Amino acid sequence: MVSHPGKPRHRRSIPKFALYGERSAPGQEILHIEDVRSRSQLYRWEIEPHVHTGLHQVLCLHEGRADVALDDWQGSVAGPAAIVAPPGVVHGFRFAPDTDGHVLTLSPRLLLEGDFQQVGQSFQTLFDSPGVIDLREQPADADRLRHQLAGLTAEFNSPDAADSPVIGWLARAVVWRLARMGERRDLMSSATDQQSLFTRYLMLIEAHYAEHWSMDDYAAKLGLSTQRLNRLVRAQRQCSALTLVHERLIREACRRLLYVAAPAASLSMELGFEDPAYFSRFFKRHTGMSPQQWRRSKQGAPASD
Repeated sequence: MVSHPGKPRHRRSIPKFALYGERSAPGQEILHIEDVRSRSQLYRWEIEPHVHTGLHQVLCLHEGRADVALDDWQGSVAGPAAIVAPPGVVHGFRFAPDTDGHVLTLSPRLLLEGDFQQVGQSFQTLFDSPGVIDLREQPADADRLRHQLAGLTAEFNSPDAADSPVIGWLARAVVWRLARMGERRDLMSSATDQQSLFTRYLMLIEAHYAEHWSMDDYAAKLGLSTQRLNRLVRAQRQCSALTLVHERLIREACRRLLYVAAPAASLSMELGFEDPAYFSRFFKRHTGMSPQQWRRSKQGAPASD
């Protein structure tokens, strides 16, 4: 990608928020939109790396530029662009002053209800992984998206917002349009119930990956056999159900190695590995490097022990 805004600051833990600067609560459900200026100006246009537990977020950059951190990727992004941060993804921004944009934060359950059958495929496509959608080659669609977000913001700030179903409708429309504009992968042709089951499986992984649930545990929670769960995942991702759990563990390990100033052995315990040596072997099998080597490589030091 592009330039690097600087090395991450190591902390004792990665900050977790509902909205940036606001304490998160377990099970909290949110559908919120605001313009970039309203919050970033309070922090001198810098939003430090953090995560949202269980919340999906899209930053639509209309005009201006931002230095962006998404897990272990860092780069400079110019508008118009959309920056997608699924739950648990470490993300931070340093905006050029007077950057114009919107930040949409939402809980998946708010879109799982009602019209989810019409937008579930787009929701899954959009939030499948973190990334940047460059909209500069789609000026007409980018302008239409900007107007949609402005309309959603106006509805969100209206006096009768609490009783308005329009907010949910407009949020679904934004998610649908972003997924279409992103062209992340071909839309899957699975039936709606398969899409819903797969999305529920991803949500279960997000909630329980560090508990090292067995595939039987996941399958039972979904009302499936382990064989059917594997068939479901292979149809959606061309891999086994266990592979997705392992990928989530590796992503979290990488995030903590990059952003948390703690020994790898300590991080392994936090991720549910009782034996640090086993965690090191697990990590190396998936990345080709030991945790210590991977951390040094991201800090600009030689990766060899």
